[in-house]
Amino acid sequence: MLKKITAIALLFTFFYTVVGCKKDVLPKPASYLRLDYPEAEYVSLKGHCPFEFDMNSKAIVKEDKDCGYSITYPKMKATIYLTYKPVNGNIKNLLRDAQKLTYEHVIKADDILEQPYLNPDKKVYGMFYQVDGNAATNSQFYATDSIKHFVTGSVYFYAKPNFDSIMPAASYIKNDMQRLMETIKWK
Repeated sequence: MLKKITAIALLFTFFYTVVGCKKDVLPKPASYLRLDYPEAEYVSLKGHCPFEFDMNSKAIVKEDKDCGYSITYPKMKATIYLTYKPVNGNIKNLLRDAQKLTYEHVIKADDILEQPYLNPDKKVYGMFYQVDGNAATNSQFYATDSIKHFVTGSVYFYAKPNFDSIMPAASYIKNDMQRLMETIKWK
């Protein structure tokens, strides 16, 4: 009988030691991803094309054929694509195509905010679109003088469109795109 009591006591002690020594499981505190981007410094880009604009000095610019530009943000895995088209009595078609390009994203977008831009002194008129949701592009614009020049711009990320994940980068680049649009000067 003493052997049974000793065996039970040892078993109980072993069980208590193994099970009782675990730490309490606590939930992890909420954490947030911290993304720090450098403050934007803008420089004027005066290329061979019939327009110039300010761009972020941290971005890499490449002039494409037909006066288009690719403005790349390698750390954010994003590129702003600018396209230039001369106006030859086809302003209605150019406006329709620019608007159609934006509204093709309505399937995935939660909302599309339109912000008109008018600068009669520089003869620059346009529209800036902010596309909220999991669309392929989060910002687009067009700018024109309605007579000779028409420029469109859109940003694309090299990642699956998940607006919550890319929101800080999308916001940073959106500000750059607005600055670009607002500083366009025709030559």
